[in-house]
Amino acid sequence: MESQALVIALVGILGIGAQWVAWRTGWPAIVLMLAAGFLAGPVLGVIDPRETFGDLLQPMVGIGVALILFEGGLSLDFREFRKYAGGVWRLVIIGVPLGWLFGSLAGYYVAGLALPVAILFAGILVVTGPTVVIPLLRQSAVQQRPAALLKWEAIVNDPFGALAAVIAFEYFRAIALNDNVYDVVPEIAIAAAVSGLIGYAAAKAIAWSFPRGFVPEYLKVPVLLVAVIGTFVICNKIEHEAGLLAVTVMGIALANMHVSSLRSIHPFKQNIAVLLVSGIFILLSASLDFEALREFEWRFGLFLLTLLFLVRPATVLISLAFSNIPWNERLFLAWIAPRGIVLVAICGLFALRLEDLGVERANLLIGLSFAVVVTTIIAHGFTIDIVAKLLKVKGASRPGILIVGSTPWTVALGERMQALDTPVMIVDSSWQSLKRAREKGLPTYHGEVLHEATEHNLDLTPYQVLIAATENEAYNALVCAEFAPEIGTDKVYQLGEGADSDDRHALPASLRGRALFASGFGVEDVAARQREGWVFRRTTLSEKYDVDDARDNLPEAANMLMLIKPSGELKFFTHAATPTPEAGDVVISFSPPREKSAEEKAARKSNPTGQKPQTA
Repeated sequence: MESQALVIALVGILGIGAQWVAWRTGWPAIVLMLAAGFLAGPVLGVIDPRETFGDLLQPMVGIGVALILFEGGLSLDFREFRKYAGGVWRLVIIGVPLGWLFGSLAGYYVAGLALPVAILFAGILVVTGPTVVIPLLRQSAVQQRPAALLKWEAIVNDPFGALAAVIAFEYFRAIALNDNVYDVVPEIAIAAAVSGLIGYAAAKAIAWSFPRGFVPEYLKVPVLLVAVIGTFVICNKIEHEAGLLAVTVMGIALANMHVSSLRSIHPFKQNIAVLLVSGIFILLSASLDFEALREFEWRFGLFLLTLLFLVRPATVLISLAFSNIPWNERLFLAWIAPRGIVLVAICGLFALRLEDLGVERANLLIGLSFAVVVTTIIAHGFTIDIVAKLLKVKGASRPGILIVGSTPWTVALGERMQALDTPVMIVDSSWQSLKRAREKGLPTYHGEVLHEATEHNLDLTPYQVLIAATENEAYNALVCAEFAPEIGTDKVYQLGEGADSDDRHALPASLRGRALFASGFGVEDVAARQREGWVFRRTTLSEKYDVDDARDNLPEAANMLMLIKPSGELKFFTHAATPTPEAGDVVISFSPPREKSAEEKAARKSNPTGQKPQTA
């Protein structure tokens, strides 16, 4: 018992530690998790999941994969799907059979696998792994259409890959047992249809019961988790791995029933997904053994190259032939196809079953599946940014600002930020209020930012910072509270007393964003100063002209608002936090008009070398 607890703790530390290192360095998190698990398992022998958990390891991984697929399905809204339905259907209806065929040929002729093993393995290879694709897309600012196509393909293809493996296995099992092979496919098709209906019925039950108060708020997450696991287990009893299809259908159906009471569990489900992805990757990579790796042959290396440079490109390019998707996006999709947990988990399951049928070298599936996962994750994880730039499918690389509320002050701020190449979007529910922003050529969105439709109609990916600056400070706090779980509590700001204020009469910190100014300027404060002629000034720091010089050169009443790093990263001056300015940073301040003579005196005093201050 104590050893199991120690292993669970180590898995958590390694998994979340790898995620943290990935966040700090920008390296692919999956690569770091695989490396951590491999070091802790086969290399150092600290973790042996098979010995620690025994027969429980397989169902643990299975349930984890089911929850990950459900969480992925829950993020897929048909309103987004309608935009890209043509490409997604091509990648599923044409791409899955083509990928299965090409993968089978490569496995048999290039890798030298037995025909049953090659066909079964190729069926599983049609998956592209949402557990890998979605983290990669989060790390890389890819344009909306190719990112959406990759995400939808990854989620939809996962259960189809499992079903393809089931069909192949049942076919060869029928041959080995001299059963009627013509009965196999109809049985599996019926089982898949029944499983899909069960998944939809479970989603319908949740969508009906939650808004009507049949489940209290504190039990909604536990009930949902139990419902997902129960659906997965029941459908797996009907047919092996049909549970993956059921939970995917359940997630997608629930996402499109628009149950408002589910919005509160979104942060929790995302945390669950991160924990599960981290834990499962560590466990599976720690389960590798050197005996399996020793059987790796040169032909397997050639097979991996064939998979990367022939099978995937041919599958995608043929599937998307004569479509309206531009060639640069097709080539990008043809390259990016990392595999993940589902591939390894299903291969491990069927390798044992093929061995029981007497199929030779079936145990190679486990080592080969890990080789595919590692190769594709490294190849695609480290090149996605490079390929996206070369093919011009890279989105905004500099962090942007989403400004809620169109006022003279926010328009002036938007103008200044746009002049510095920082992406800006001004959102307001009033078309008339947006008139000034439109006249200044600023990007605008007309709609209620808190409405669910905004999440699907407005691509929020380029905007890493939110500023709520409407004329209603309570509404600003509401906007910050809504977006804090998604953007980050340290990335949502508002005018007035923010979350970092110690004013006992202000709203509770949990309901507010951070204050935009250290002085706590509110809506009326900035509006009044705007009418008095206050402006946003830009000051570029250097080795000889630091932030103290900049302060001396500004009017005494000026308030520093933010720093813009050379990378585009934004850091704000607040009551609780003061960023450290460095040479090359740009300081944005909100400043009153100043007399020329005073300005010249201050400049001469703070700059005795004669260098001209870079302030505008």
